[in-house]
Amino acid sequence: MNIIACYKIVPEEQDIVVEKDRSLSFARAEWKIGQYDLNAVEAGVEIAEAAGGKVMALSIGGKELDNSKLKKGILSRGPEELYLVVDEKLGNADSYTTAQTLAAAIRKIGAFDLVICGEGSSDLYAQQVGAQLGQMLNVATINGISKMTPDGDRLIAERTLENEIEVLEIPLPAVISVTTDINLPRIPSMKNILAAGKKPTTVWDLTAIGMTGIDIPTEVVSTLAPEQADRKKIIWEGESEEVIQQLFAHIRKELL
Repeated sequence: MNIIACYKIVPEEQDIVVEKDRSLSFARAEWKIGQYDLNAVEAGVEIAEAAGGKVMALSIGGKELDNSKLKKGILSRGPEELYLVVDEKLGNADSYTTAQTLAAAIRKIGAFDLVICGEGSSDLYAQQVGAQLGQMLNVATINGISKMTPDGDRLIAERTLENEIEVLEIPLPAVISVTTDINLPRIPSMKNILAAGKKPTTVWDLTAIGMTGIDIPTEVVSTLAPEQADRKKIIWEGESEEVIQQLFAHIRKELL
């Protein structure tokens, strides 16, 4: 089984600085693999271990993506090969452009049985890339998967709904998006980290995957942190019904 696990790199949240004008500075932020995407990679490795096959990791982005530490970081988690599409135009790609680029890269890679995405990216969390990617590749597409088991040319998958668990039979090839409930990503051992440096990595630009004259339909005008407000310092003491009603009345007033 040929499995492709998609992932995205994101800035380390604790390194993001809020400036006086509420804009965000990423100048000192380290880049890391998105937390939700670690579940996707782990899910792919677990299926390959259970049913046999090969896991390939795939990501797109700006120049930050072509980083030896990040490459080892993803390959040490089990994928046997890594494919990257690096272009400055992809630095702020929206979900449609991301899915479009991933689809072109997957066609360049060749035949696949399963593409796995995380439930959303750690920065934008739009939850749209997996669904759009499946449509572009014209294969079965399911999101919200919390458990899956390979069964020949299909997957038996579970999706946890509000009051029930839905069991699905998904024909392959397919694109699925998994939730964080599906597994606990393993921590790479030193042996895995050392071996990662010997695994093959292929780096393409947009031209190499046939995406010339790419048009990104959206533009980020600004990203601002919420306005800071001083604490009201209003305190009600006691546990009586009257005190509780005063609290509720004040909350309603603030929300209106």
